[in-house]
Amino acid sequence: MERLGLEVDVVDQSVLERTTSRFGERGIVLPTFHELAHPMTVARPVRAGLDGVGADDADPRNLFRIHWHNDATRVGYAEVPDHVVLGPELTGVEATIVVALADRFPMIGAHKVLASYGCLAPRVITGQFDPTRHRAIWPSTGNYCRGGVAISRLMGCRGVAVLPERMSRERFAWLEAWVQDPGDIVKTPGSESNVKEIYDECNRLAGDPTNVIFNQFSEFGNHLVHYLVTGHAIGEIFEDLQARSSTELSLHAFVSATGSAGTIAAGDYLKEHFGSGILAAEALECPTMLSNGFGEHNIQGIGDKHVPLIHNVMNTDYVAAVSHRATDALNVVFNTDVGRAFLAARRQVPETVLRALGSFGLSSICNILAAIKLAKHSNLGPHDVVATVATDGAPMYVSERDAYLARRYPGGFDEHDAALLVGEHLLGAGEDHLRELDHAERVRIFNLGYFTWVEQQGVPVDEFSQRLMPSFWHEIRGMLERWDELIREFNARSGAAAA
Repeated sequence: MERLGLEVDVVDQSVLERTTSRFGERGIVLPTFHELAHPMTVARPVRAGLDGVGADDADPRNLFRIHWHNDATRVGYAEVPDHVVLGPELTGVEATIVVALADRFPMIGAHKVLASYGCLAPRVITGQFDPTRHRAIWPSTGNYCRGGVAISRLMGCRGVAVLPERMSRERFAWLEAWVQDPGDIVKTPGSESNVKEIYDECNRLAGDPTNVIFNQFSEFGNHLVHYLVTGHAIGEIFEDLQARSSTELSLHAFVSATGSAGTIAAGDYLKEHFGSGILAAEALECPTMLSNGFGEHNIQGIGDKHVPLIHNVMNTDYVAAVSHRATDALNVVFNTDVGRAFLAARRQVPETVLRALGSFGLSSICNILAAIKLAKHSNLGPHDVVATVATDGAPMYVSERDAYLARRYPGGFDEHDAALLVGEHLLGAGEDHLRELDHAERVRIFNLGYFTWVEQQGVPVDEFSQRLMPSFWHEIRGMLERWDELIREFNARSGAAAA
């Protein structure tokens, strides 16, 4: 359980003592997971202490902003998590597609900072991670390594980012500004599709006992923090939509590209509380779940060629594949003056939606297209709600957009070009490459994970297989309450909260 990040008792008392001492000296207070799901329950003095702290400051008080209730300024509070409702003008479907906006999160403008906290905090409070001697290793193809570096810095330790060398230039620029040493950025071969190469590098780094690997694909803290915090946030958004609607709404499904399978855990929460389905999206160029396929793609941040250990596959209802041709194209439409002007004039897309388009990065667009596919497949109407998340914003992909324009439109991008891209990739999004999962299909996808986790990564087969049972997932959720108890005890030991 320790290896999977699921320890609920103190492993090393001496490490814990050194850690609480450091946190006390540096005034670092840890939020509980309940407080991240319900930010208004945070003590008033702690909330007041955020006044004057910038959202991008390397200040430990920003740990209390790692939630979905930041407003568009990223320093104010939103009663309902910030989101945008996409209507048929943009989507071409009657269903209500609601998108939670993750670029409101501090430091990295993406919700992966929440996943990073969910993985590091349990190791800290159980004496498994010593910030005075350990380095936190954060393997990622997207934003998780940025979140890990940010959380490490806020929690007084050293973070190392491991990511493919061909990820967007903006990711590396951010890392260069935040790491303590240039050597803390480790580039692995390939691009989005090269997850195994990341694992190989982490296995090499694990040979140094001062390195602790936080593998988001197998750290169940990633699953649990999204189950509670992201699941509750999407539930709040749906309940607000229902309260403002004159008719009864139904939360039909939650859609998420699997990536590390952290975010999709919110679907487990929503299924339990609202009876909604769960759709897992992936890249058409690498259709691992859809057809045991392989390949390379550019939907940065969603990973592939394997099934994450923390993915509750047996609770997933649909799989859909989206092409990076579509996400690359719509990144240009959504984030150029020409594209937005076309959407406003020819599609009558409301100004509120146009303003939100800058919050859609490549994987965000993938999520929206998968939601559209599901709406068409299931013949959904205006009273059916499909919820998803915009995992990060367009600023992370300016270089990708510019490269696409230079490659495809060297003579300039005009309204006619925008119309063609919208027609092909947005309004033309079909229900192809979408599969409803029966029991046999779920087992097929589950079994794909064997080759990564048992054969390659050495997970015992009984640990791997126990994830077939719903009881496993229900049991580990009880750990959240125990972790909150340990966080409160940890804060009391450090004295930082009282100070």
